Amino acid sequence: MTPLPFLILLLSICFCKSDDRLTAAKPLLPGDKLVSNGGVFALGFFSLDNSTANPYVGIWYHNIAERTYVWVANRDNPIGNGLSGNLVLTNTSGLVLSDSKGRILWTTANNVTTGSDGAVALLLDTGNFIVQSPNFTQIWQSFDQPTDTLLPGCKLWANYKTHTTVRIVAWKGSQDPSSGKFSLSGDPSTGFQILVWRETSLYWRNGLWNGATASDKNGYMWSEVVDDGEVIYTTYNMDNNTRRSHMKLDYTGDLLLRIWINQSWLVLFQLPGDGCRHYGSCGPFGYCDSTVSTLKCRCLDGFEPADGFSANFSRGCVRKEALRCHGDQFLTLPGMRVPDKFVYVRNRSFEECTAECDRNCSCTAYAYLNLSSILATGGPSRCLAWTGELVDLEKTGPIGASVYLRLAGSPGHSSTVNHKSGIGVVLKIVLSVISFLLILTCIYLLLICKPKGTQVNKETLIRSVLGHLSTSQEVWDQNLEFRSIRFEDIATATNNFHDTNILGKGGFGKVYKGTLETGKEVAVKRLSHGSEQGIEHFRNEVVLIAKLQHKNLIRLLGCCIHEDEKLLIYEYLPNKSLDKFIFGMF
Repeated sequence: MTPLPFLILLLSICFCKSDDRLTAAKPLLPGDKLVSNGGVFALGFFSLDNSTANPYVGIWYHNIAERTYVWVANRDNPIGNGLSGNLVLTNTSGLVLSDSKGRILWTTANNVTTGSDGAVALLLDTGNFIVQSPNFTQIWQSFDQPTDTLLPGCKLWANYKTHTTVRIVAWKGSQDPSSGKFSLSGDPSTGFQILVWRETSLYWRNGLWNGATASDKNGYMWSEVVDDGEVIYTTYNMDNNTRRSHMKLDYTGDLLLRIWINQSWLVLFQLPGDGCRHYGSCGPFGYCDSTVSTLKCRCLDGFEPADGFSANFSRGCVRKEALRCHGDQFLTLPGMRVPDKFVYVRNRSFEECTAECDRNCSCTAYAYLNLSSILATGGPSRCLAWTGELVDLEKTGPIGASVYLRLAGSPGHSSTVNHKSGIGVVLKIVLSVISFLLILTCIYLLLICKPKGTQVNKETLIRSVLGHLSTSQEVWDQNLEFRSIRFEDIATATNNFHDTNILGKGGFGKVYKGTLETGKEVAVKRLSHGSEQGIEHFRNEVVLIAKLQHKNLIRLLGCCIHEDEKLLIYEYLPNKSLDKFIFGMF
């Protein structure tokens, strides 16, 4: 009698053991499951509503608390109510899922017609479900037909010769694995970027593909981009193969990278998320600034909102000054995700890329990217050019690239192309310095020519200086407690007097908040152009503030005269003025 309990135990162990493979003689039936050799993944029939019916066949992580599916075979063709299903490996090495009525719900396709006897279907520890011939030739793999998830080692590819691409499609809902409205793929036209679509409209774009590495306390991750001259693909891996991770296109349209740690999924990144990262949110010539805590649409330098003061950027931005083609300059915009709708100009050096855009009047911007981390047969250099509007830009900071924007020539912009304009800038600087020295010389002569022991009245001195304002660009009396500041520095400090920096305005003009190159915050009063009353007000204010010194009075830090611009630079009061505290209490 003793061997009988042992025999029963042995038989129960055999019946409960999970295998990692299917053969033509052993199909998968409801209640069965395959478990990969290392116990990482499982494959079988499942239901999302905990009912007795199991309408789907899929792959999920094995032995973790939160059931997480990474692949579904028949997502759009579930097994009907009251019916059972079976998954079989045919004699022609194809997988076929059918219901109890014999209706085929899902099947694989392969080109093998002979020599496939003895093939097996294996579930690997990578999460890849493969069909393999007896000589270990891979006939089919689930990695070639992903659903909504990319696992480490799975390739996201695009063939830019045939304009075909692998595509992953999000679930329709959190409990509905059927195909939803969001999908992700490589760019079939160029293969250079990853795109997320909402039905037929672009929803998000990641910019150009590039190999990258990242590490933190949760481990080390790297991605690889390979271009063989026809197909370009990207894949990612983790340093610890036992750590469960995946990239998932959520039914909300966000792309997530998650790792399993401390018995839960930790999201390492989620894009596009909320804010202006959605495709084209900031309109033409606008960009999403993601370097600040709250994402915000802004206009590129040299542009202003098309709707004026409106916060609606759907119409984007317009040029402050029209292009003239000849004499235009290129402004460097560092740290940018490059715009969409670029033209790839092959086999160009940086100098050739620059010259080609410069001589083409329709070229509005260019970029030159040396993607050295891409394994490419044709070289890693990328000369990109844009004609017409620039759409879907993002300021990303150090991880971004430099975009060279075409602007009409002006003293405030530096050029990387037009060297003649550089000479003009140098001449203006030299003339400004000469004017400045002449003013200092006049002040010096006034001081040394006065009678001994006689003090020059400060107001008289200021009026002497201001007498030169109509003919000079800058003023600086070192005996006063304010100095001259270059107009270019003030324009930079106030973001070219952008409307978002306005602190207040009145009949004299507007007051802007600015940050000097030293980091000091200032308030800049800009007098209205052509106002005679404004000129007199300007003179009186310089004299009055120069004479008054008190800890409760705002200090005049400097002034600037540039052509018809007249500006006063005050210290900035971040807590507003004293009267706000005195009268705001009542």
